[in-house]
Amino acid sequence: MRDPDGLIARAGIRGDPDRDQHFLVDDRVLDRLPTYLEEIDADTSHLLEIGGGTGALTDRLLAVGDEVTVVERDPDLAAFLREEFADEIAAGDLTVIEGDALAVDLPDFSASVSNLPYGVSSEIAFRLFPEGKPLVLMFQQEFAERMVAESGTSEYGRLSVSSQHYADIELVESIPKEAFSPPPAVQSAVIRAVPREPDYEVADEDFFLRFVKALFTQRRKTIRNAIRNTAHISGLAEPEAVVDAADEDVLQKRAGAMAPAEFAALAQLAWDVGEPEND
Repeated sequence: MRDPDGLIARAGIRGDPDRDQHFLVDDRVLDRLPTYLEEIDADTSHLLEIGGGTGALTDRLLAVGDEVTVVERDPDLAAFLREEFADEIAAGDLTVIEGDALAVDLPDFSASVSNLPYGVSSEIAFRLFPEGKPLVLMFQQEFAERMVAESGTSEYGRLSVSSQHYADIELVESIPKEAFSPPPAVQSAVIRAVPREPDYEVADEDFFLRFVKALFTQRRKTIRNAIRNTAHISGLAEPEAVVDAADEDVLQKRAGAMAPAEFAALAQLAWDVGEPEND
């Protein structure tokens, strides 16, 4: 395996916190990341990495995947990856896409292992979740804890419901700041997402996610008041009709106490009687 510090030295690039660049340099962590896919017998025929950096994780993924595609937005780093991994690219094992992971066309990948740029980690995660593929992703610790949180806990929120709508999510490892160069201001964590259909149905996924977002903007209010106060976010033309039709015990709850299936049932009711705007 290529030495992470050696890669940084050859690239002649220092990580830049102002540009959200923190390179993972701990060999033990780098070696473990692909094993979280192997533990669930995930398909490793085409691995996707978002934010390749200097290629330390790319190198590990090439050892376990038949094919790897890496997306890197920094032109200098993308050029270094093409130079450093020229043999792997020539052999057809690696593809380097230079560009923004939120804008480029993603390949038909089988799974993703990525140390995401934290500034856009949420947006990238929710681009990957709907693909329905196993994911091993690194986030800020607090973000990861919110992603896996259960209803009734202080960490539970919109992120929890939206993430768990797509997958079973597990926090598999916490990563100390010292594993990175330069060290970030906060601790990091790795989650593994195994895609599955939710145990409830929603008539319109976009509306469901928008409805959840709306109610959590008023998480300290009762569901009754949250429905009334957030029609500008949820797009409900008739929020009062939803309040009139909903069960009283649901209306007295607050968003943080609502399990995903309860949100789904309420969103279905809102869809049926609340006259939501079409996107």
